[in-house]
Amino acid sequence: MKKYKYVAFYKPFGVLCQFSPEESGDKTLKDFDLPLEIYAAGRLDKDSEGLLILTDDGPFNQKLTNPKSSKEKIYNVQVEKIPTESDLDILRGGVKIKDYTTKPAKVTFITDPNFPPRDPPIRTRAKIPTAWLEIKISEGKNRQVRRMTASIGFPTLRLIRVNMGKYNLSELNPGEWKEINKKDIL
Repeated sequence: MKKYKYVAFYKPFGVLCQFSPEESGDKTLKDFDLPLEIYAAGRLDKDSEGLLILTDDGPFNQKLTNPKSSKEKIYNVQVEKIPTESDLDILRGGVKIKDYTTKPAKVTFITDPNFPPRDPPIRTRAKIPTAWLEIKISEGKNRQVRRMTASIGFPTLRLIRVNMGKYNLSELNPGEWKEINKKDIL
């Protein structure tokens, strides 16, 4: 019986979730000495940071990423301006984005989670405050969280996935990875 590999990786800002190099010169997963023949279970866009699970276990990958499986993903999101509870209630009810309506999200205010500084830093405006939110979703459409916050008038400045299934990012720093067990995730 094949022994599958499971890897937790803290994807830094500006890294593409692929191993093949880009003509643009962008960093990819290949730049982090990850084990061979594993693939991302889900993606994070180039502008997002945080937990990425990689594996060579295809059925597990499908189970973790298929929206029908309802595996929760948790994001810490810094938004421009300070939303009200009424604003967040819109996200909690599901929002229309392009041609679909998101499932209801669990959204709460959190204190600054004190992540390592991003390179390059987020843009800041002296007269416009920011807020940190924890957003829990069980789907993962392309740029979904960013589109959700923008749809209610609070653009995402920084987005970090901190949790997938049972696994939490807390043990890693940007660019670090470690092999984990399947039971640590599901």
